[in-house]
Order: sequence, then C-alpha cells, then structure tokens
Amino acid sequence: MPECWDGEHDVETPYGMLHVVIRGAPKGNKPAILTYHDVGLNHKLCFNTFFSNEDMQEITKHFVVCHVDAPGQQTGASQFPQGYQYPTMDQLAGMLPTVVEHFGFKSIVGIGVGAGAYILAKFALIFPELVEGLVLLNIDPNGKGWIDWAATKLSGLTSALPDTVLPHLFSQEELVSNTELVQSYRQQINNNINHFNLQLFWNMYNSRRDLEMNRSGTVLNAKTLKCPVMLVVGDNAPAEEGVVECNSKLDPTNTTFLKMADSGGMPQLTQPGKLTEAFKYFLQGMGYIANVKDRRLSGGPVPSASMTRLARSRTASLTSGGSVEGSRSRACTHSDSTEGVGAVTHTMEVSC
Repeated sequence: MPECWDGEHDVETPYGMLHVVIRGAPKGNKPAILTYHDVGLNHKLCFNTFFSNEDMQEITKHFVVCHVDAPGQQTGASQFPQGYQYPTMDQLAGMLPTVVEHFGFKSIVGIGVGAGAYILAKFALIFPELVEGLVLLNIDPNGKGWIDWAATKLSGLTSALPDTVLPHLFSQEELVSNTELVQSYRQQINNNINHFNLQLFWNMYNSRRDLEMNRSGTVLNAKTLKCPVMLVVGDNAPAEEGVVECNSKLDPTNTTFLKMADSGGMPQLTQPGKLTEAFKYFLQGMGYIANVKDRRLSGGPVPSASMTRLARSRTASLTSGGSVEGSRSRACTHSDSTEGVGAVTHTMEVSC
C-alpha cells in the first residue's frame, strides 16, 4: 500500500460503495486499526475525540488507521433514492474483506461501537483469518424481539429521528440531564447526517438477528470469536445488558471486560484517556508496541512486563475512585509484585 492512500476514498464492494478514510501508512507486518461507528454517527462523530487524545496518537503512529463509514452516513453523503435496499448487517460485514484487500492490509485490529461493534464481530466470525483482535464498545449480540421492534417503530412515528436514536447512544441519566454532550450530538445528528439514509441504517440495525456465537461447551458445535477481544461499556449505559450477554458467549481465556464508571453511553467520548490506556494494554498483550510512552508518568516508556501482566487480566472494572496517576502506579505495582500470572485471579479492579 503506497503512502498516497492517506486520505478519503470511495471503495466499491459487492454490496455497494463504502466511504473510507485512511490515516498514516502501514508499519511492517502490523495489522491496520479499522474502526466502525455506531448508528446515528459517522467515523468523525464517533471517533474524533478518541483518536485526537494525545496518548492515542502515541499509539496510532505505530499503525495505519482505517475509518469506515456505513453506506450513506458520512458527512455530505448523497441521499439514497426512494426504494433503495440498504445492505443487511451480514452484508455490511461482507463489505469489509474488499476494503482489507483494496488497501493491501494483511489483517486488522477492529474498534467498533454499537452497530459497528456488531458488524465487526460478524466480520470476525465469517473471516477469522483477517482479524487479529477486536475492541467492542456497547455491543448487543441479540436481535430485537417483536415487542422491542414494535416499540422502536412506534417511537419512530412519534419522535423526530435524532430523538429516536439518542436513547441508543446515551444513558438515561445523560438524557434526563440533557448534558452538553447530548445537546451537541442532537444538533450534529440533525446537521451532519442525512436523515433518510440514517433511517435506513437504523431500520436495518433494529432488524438484526442474533450473532450466532456461543462459548465452547455450552451448545453443540459452538462457534465464537477466536481472536483476543476487549469488551467495553459504560456504567448504566443502554447497552450494558447486551455487553454482559456478549461476555458470556466469548472464550474467557482471551476476553477482557471493561465496565467504565462515570462514562455514560459513549466512553470513547467521555473517557478517551482511560479507554486509550486500556487499548495500550490490549495491544501490548497481543505483542505489539513493546514500549509505549506515557506522558503522565516520568516520560519514559511503560515497562512491557507490567503491561503484559495487566493485559492478561480477563475482566477489569474502571471506576472513578482516585486520580489517574495514583491509579496507574497502583495498577503497575500490583502487576509487578506478582511472581506469576497464574497466581492472580482473572478479575482486576483498576481505579481511575
């Protein structure tokens, strides 16, 4: 892949055109970081805050980043014609191998939120050889039942589209408080996303089927994600139950579950620093970026041994009790004092 790929692209796939934004160039044999946004958003609204974080930029300089916009969701997208059949969730996942091949990626580490997390999980189930790891925020592996489907349809008849989508994105507390973030995103969904196109994506997401995955040994011929997975959800987020359900379907030996307090419905917007820190550990556990600078410490690299040990914890809960600096030193001290990973439990509390 030449460096001139950096920028915006329209990629023709078997199921229609995809808008893709490339940042950086491939670094050796490392996978690309590929993102997929939630319904109601696009890559800018979903990920700009996260990828603009200074510590995240320290990570991404080691990788090429590929942001994928679902069909018709990018800023300035043309409206689809009446009668246009929006791709199914399976077809949206089926578009991604073309993107990987088009840019010459050997594999990807995916970061998906909500609908985007569902699409990336589906992609990894169908094409496991292309996916080295997944960070899935707010994933709901279950299809909607008839009652939920009817409630969504009724809400769509009685509310403006942004007000129908916002409860999917934000916690009830955030909506009731009408936080600045909620107000900002209501306005941006109104102004930056084509509502006709958004309605099609919203309808398709709400028509999704269950992700066909189960933990080994729970059902006959069980199939689940083979790659390392980090599940992330905010405390009291609308997707909390779905993420817990997803965790029960994954292999516990390669799954990390992060429940982040005080982060609302979209942790990548409200707690980008904490999520970046967790992402560092995740990549370190996969064997990438052996030493990553952390500007909040002494300015030197984080010891790879302590990062590896912490990354191997299978379930972590990020709570708000304490400073970032203090929590980071406590976490590393806990790891460094452990003689062997097998001597600790697979649950770790990390105060942030």
